[in-house]
Amino acid sequence: MAANRFSIRPLYMQLRDALLARVAAGEWKAGSIIPNEGELAREFGVSAGTMRKALDLLEAERVLTRRQGRGTFVNDQNSAEFALRYSKLRGPDGRPIVAEVVVGAISEATANDQELRHLALEPSAKVYRYRRTYAHEGRLFMIDEVSVPAKTFADLEREKDAALDIVSLAQQYGLLTGNATERISAGVADAALSRDLNVAHGAPLLIFDRVVFELNGLPLEWRLGFCHPANGYYVATIG
Repeated sequence: MAANRFSIRPLYMQLRDALLARVAAGEWKAGSIIPNEGELAREFGVSAGTMRKALDLLEAERVLTRRQGRGTFVNDQNSAEFALRYSKLRGPDGRPIVAEVVVGAISEATANDQELRHLALEPSAKVYRYRRTYAHEGRLFMIDEVSVPAKTFADLEREKDAALDIVSLAQQYGLLTGNATERISAGVADAALSRDLNVAHGAPLLIFDRVVFELNGLPLEWRLGFCHPANGYYVATIG
């Protein structure tokens, strides 16, 4: 907080950042209960109302959950509820498709124009690229081409045990995922995709163009996905 003494950000936002840093650093573990509002207000030397606004914001961002009469808990970002929040595909029964995911080799490269734009990178910045394939009940139905900023995920290619879904990966690097933007379009399978997805050349595909952001607004992942959903469908929540 001292470093932000003359910040023009509202005080409750500075408090939110300070509390978020504790979660991201693992000082407050997933599932643990944090000090109450009054204790935190005294620790930071602010009013209870200001601290309440910071906690309200973290709850709205799904970092914390308040439970009446029990306290405020840190949400587990790797729980099924959170891990599936970026997955909107459903099977014929309406349930989320829980896929078997295989991740290909990681390569480092200079970001191309699309990566620079989607990941808000400076010219000549480096990215890591890898491919994810998704299968359900033995049938491959989606391929992702993924790019992440090398400066954010330093030495990723050397992390043999890295979990490459973005929620887990971010947490391994002391980051927490926030919002995502996704553009969906219709396309058809070219020769390579028809071979990889085992569908007819020209078969209809859904194309997902998605950027996932860190809670402070930093782009963490750009994913271009090609999906042949068969009897599945995509769910969007509006309002």
